[in-house]
Amino acid sequence: MSDFVHLHCHTDYSLLDGATKINDLVEKAHRTGMRAVAITDHGNMFGAIEFYKKCKNTGVKPLIGMEGYIASKSRFDRTRSESQPNYHHLILIAKNKEGYHNLMKLSSIGYLEGFYYRPRFDKEVLEKHSKGLVVTSACLQGEVAYHLARDNKKKAMEAIGWYKEVFGDDYYLEVQDHGIPEQDKVNAELVELSKKFEIPLIATNDLHYLNHDDHFAHDVLLCIGTASNLHDQKRFRFDSDNFYMKTEDEMKKLFRKFPQALSNTIEIAEKVNLEIDFGQRFLPYFEPPGGGDPVDYFRKLCKEGVKKRYPKVTKEIKERLSYEMGIIEQMGFVSYFLIVQDFVQFAKKRGIPVGPGRGSAAGSLVAYALGITDVDPLKYDLLFERFLNAERVSMPDIDIDFSNEGREEVIHYVTEKYGKDRVAQIITFGTLAARGVIRDVGRVLEIPLSEVDKIAKMIPGKPGMTLAKAFEQVPELKEYYDQGDERIKNLFDIAKRLEGMSRHASTHAAGVVIGSKPLIEIVPLYKAGEEISTQYTMTVLEELGLLKMDFLGLKTLSIIDKAVQLVEKVEGKKIDPLQIPLDDPKTFELLSRGDTKGVFQLESSGMRDVLVRLKPDCFEDIIALLALYRPGPLGSGMVDTYIRRKHGEEKIKYDHPLLEPILKETKGVILYQEQVMRIANKLAGFSLNEADNLRKAMGKKKPEILAKFREKFIQGAIDNGVEAKIAQEIFATIEYFAGYGFNKSHSTAYAFVTYQTAYLKANYPVLFMAALLTCEMGNPDKIVEYVEECRSMGIEIVPPDIHTSEEVFTVKDGKIYYALNAIKGVGAKAVDSILEVREKIGKFKDLFHFCENVDLRVCNKGVMEALIKSGAMDSLGAKRSQLSAVLDQAIKEGNKYQKDLKSGQASLFGDLDFEDASSGTSLVYPEMEEWSSKEKLAYEKEALGFYLSGHPINKYQKLVEKFATHKLADLKSQPNGKEVLVAAMILSIKKIVDRKGKNMAFITLDDGQTTLEGVVFGSVYPEVSSYLAKDEVLFVEGKLSFKEDIPSIMVNRLIPPEEMESKLTVKSLTLYLPTHQIDASQLLQLREVLLRHSGSTPLYLQFLTPEGTLGWVQPSRSYFIQWSPRLKMDLEALPFLRGFAFNKEIQSQQRISLRDVSCPT
Repeated sequence: MSDFVHLHCHTDYSLLDGATKINDLVEKAHRTGMRAVAITDHGNMFGAIEFYKKCKNTGVKPLIGMEGYIASKSRFDRTRSESQPNYHHLILIAKNKEGYHNLMKLSSIGYLEGFYYRPRFDKEVLEKHSKGLVVTSACLQGEVAYHLARDNKKKAMEAIGWYKEVFGDDYYLEVQDHGIPEQDKVNAELVELSKKFEIPLIATNDLHYLNHDDHFAHDVLLCIGTASNLHDQKRFRFDSDNFYMKTEDEMKKLFRKFPQALSNTIEIAEKVNLEIDFGQRFLPYFEPPGGGDPVDYFRKLCKEGVKKRYPKVTKEIKERLSYEMGIIEQMGFVSYFLIVQDFVQFAKKRGIPVGPGRGSAAGSLVAYALGITDVDPLKYDLLFERFLNAERVSMPDIDIDFSNEGREEVIHYVTEKYGKDRVAQIITFGTLAARGVIRDVGRVLEIPLSEVDKIAKMIPGKPGMTLAKAFEQVPELKEYYDQGDERIKNLFDIAKRLEGMSRHASTHAAGVVIGSKPLIEIVPLYKAGEEISTQYTMTVLEELGLLKMDFLGLKTLSIIDKAVQLVEKVEGKKIDPLQIPLDDPKTFELLSRGDTKGVFQLESSGMRDVLVRLKPDCFEDIIALLALYRPGPLGSGMVDTYIRRKHGEEKIKYDHPLLEPILKETKGVILYQEQVMRIANKLAGFSLNEADNLRKAMGKKKPEILAKFREKFIQGAIDNGVEAKIAQEIFATIEYFAGYGFNKSHSTAYAFVTYQTAYLKANYPVLFMAALLTCEMGNPDKIVEYVEECRSMGIEIVPPDIHTSEEVFTVKDGKIYYALNAIKGVGAKAVDSILEVREKIGKFKDLFHFCENVDLRVCNKGVMEALIKSGAMDSLGAKRSQLSAVLDQAIKEGNKYQKDLKSGQASLFGDLDFEDASSGTSLVYPEMEEWSSKEKLAYEKEALGFYLSGHPINKYQKLVEKFATHKLADLKSQPNGKEVLVAAMILSIKKIVDRKGKNMAFITLDDGQTTLEGVVFGSVYPEVSSYLAKDEVLFVEGKLSFKEDIPSIMVNRLIPPEEMESKLTVKSLTLYLPTHQIDASQLLQLREVLLRHSGSTPLYLQFLTPEGTLGWVQPSRSYFIQWSPRLKMDLEALPFLRGFAFNKEIQSQQRISLRDVSCPT
């Protein structure tokens, strides 16, 4: 056991300053025989519980501390001073629970009250919260060392005197030696003052990284944190490379003159006696209206709610309700349910859209009765035990979806009702993940961005991806490292060291925690901007007994709400999304076509393909589909099995008759976790709580636990009359499928949202698409996608117009009017001003009239340029080029007019009506040509993000229809390696030199609907380089390559539209038929294809004659063809063709008359 422990340690929770992971820190302390180790991150306790648990599990004593920032003056003082810093450093370590709570308060106060560059507290609050803390004087930035280094011994002594008075024997002076000359001077003074004040010395190393050879990676980390690079002379850097976790022997050599300073670290460690209690609960208390017992109120609401939900309350309903209420009461969660129902009811009364349910809570009848969910758990056989298991005490988890706009209002309500000091959001940490760390380190090392970008793009973007996994999965990446120069090796090596470290703190997207008392008494708090959150993450909060609730923002709820409002406004119909018929034929027709752009969870090309194959015809199919379309089931063949069985192409089998009622709805496929539970319950006699434990054990795949369950299951099944062999097979089956099983409660709840959007699109397509576009105004890519969807649906989009457009997308006469707010660079304030003036004066006469009346502070030049380029000012009666030419003059005159109006000079005619007010300036537009079609389209794209009135590719539409095999949007659903020919415009070109020194290029292609990357490799580049020009429309031939489901084209040829006819001609085409006698339907299919590609190229048919010889015929000229890649694709789709060939001469083969080619009758 060592005679020294580290008391000054920074982990990666000292964000972008500490480069030590907690696990590594504790493991090294244990490995080197240290009996204790401290965590002292800068100003925070982010990692305290993770550190505590790791130490406890490793057998190292945890010393929870913090390197705090003590304000030089008041914590409220935020003035900068040249004579003294705004704060000093101070090490604080909790001795016991009181000290731990005081440490939390000091850190919280730093963020909530004293934040000024750093989370600071002052001596007033430090003295108030000093009990139970050990304090040391810290580094050169500590108050004492700071003054000693500047020869101000008097100030240093005053500081020592204050700390000694407040902390007594728990105050220590800290000596450090990192090879910095200034420390030698300070240490000598500290030794003297230690004797003078009888204050013990302690020796520390200001640990910021684990090992000495980590110092360079740490220096890179500092550059990432300060947005600088290694060669920046003025950047922040450490003064030596000695800020690592030194061994006891290293420390003894450094401090051989002060051996007591080393042993005093043990004295501090022995003072610490802190045990954190993980068994408490801090559940909030719900005060019923008018007072009373929450349990009585809970039961009253549940019973009233059930009567509202069910016309007839049966015995089954009563028993289920009684059972659930009993479990909730027994587990102490009554107030929790009441709180959730309270804020859900608040949202509904305020008109804030609330989702029908989410997660396993949809399986609760109590939640349904209280109005928390809108899914009937009895109708869909959803299990309460999947949500709340009485045998496994854990916090309930009710996640609620609100519309994006309403979420903050609900959180505000909860905060006000239960107290600002008892409600907080939850912290989360962004890390230096695989791709990100490559980019960050590459920037610091000043490796060219194009090179770094290329490497980063090689790394798969899957969740949980690491550089080590990427090396295994992407051989090219490993090859790039092995063959790369020292810069590249250095990039990877440093990135690996820093990978996974915390990069920044942010707020969890949904999590909110409510405590039974002020949260500052339970956990440390953090503040970023105006949001207060906990310093501990969600899992830690639950371990400490705090209740987490998820308030999620779901955009789809806003879409549904806006669509419903439009239906009422335009068609006068009131629709309740919860009351729409679940057997609407139009809805299922839309789903069966895969026409699901904009439909919740059904938008991906893969999902649309499955829909077309599945052809859902009942609500249960949608529930199943949402559970099926996941990587596990897709990879296992479950999807194909389900579809084949639904269409009667495969027989449904049950291993035992008892399984049929459980698996019938999913065609014999074990699809839901609830089915696993039902099987254990019905076949083996498990209680549903036991069955849930089995489900969870199967998910964790722990052999020793599963063995016990297997034995119990098989015996229970045998006792229930099931043969032992069949029981074993069934257990093996559910064990296999449990890994793929999905939560049916969640799938059912979300199926309602899916169905509602599909119903609205099927029955009110124009209104639904307008609502969809409005809700996506902040996402130009989605606007492009949905505008194209409108076009494919035959819905006209009226371009933006300052006279007819509103702030959002609106509908009139079956057309969608483009939203002014969706024009890039316009902004809500400018739109408000335009609409306000329009309401008062009606139509604008011309551009000058517009500038005289709108608020030019918000409708500035940039706004008006965007309006002109988008075409929104076309109705002012001038060409866009003319409007642009006089814009500066119009703004100048408008400003002058408004200034004169304000000063009274424009009111010479007394009570002149506002709508007649004008400066009288005569607007004369210069005679000039309108912008060319190409210019207009380019500006339109700049303002809208896409081409609304046309696209440069439209000029070649006939060629596109004739030759292109696909649209860019279709390529996502094609297989890897597929040969394609597409028409597109080059949006951008990035030329680079590859590793062999050859020129190559990355091009961004756009066909008016979709953008896609094309890669021109060095072998192809010389042949096509002359065609590589921005805004050039070309036909692109190549092979598809996928990375993370995103297609790109490996370019083989670029062909200008004008050259398509000449470059894609062939002399003849020969089709190989299997026999001279072919099926009538096959002949019709072939005829249809040939006529669709009619042209002047001769066609030959070759086949086997009855005698076994090769025969051929040449059909009449009406069947001659025009060769194109699309014809090739159509021919490949004919399964009865043996093949085809181009320019092949027919040699000595028997020629047969066309009449000899017969079709069976």
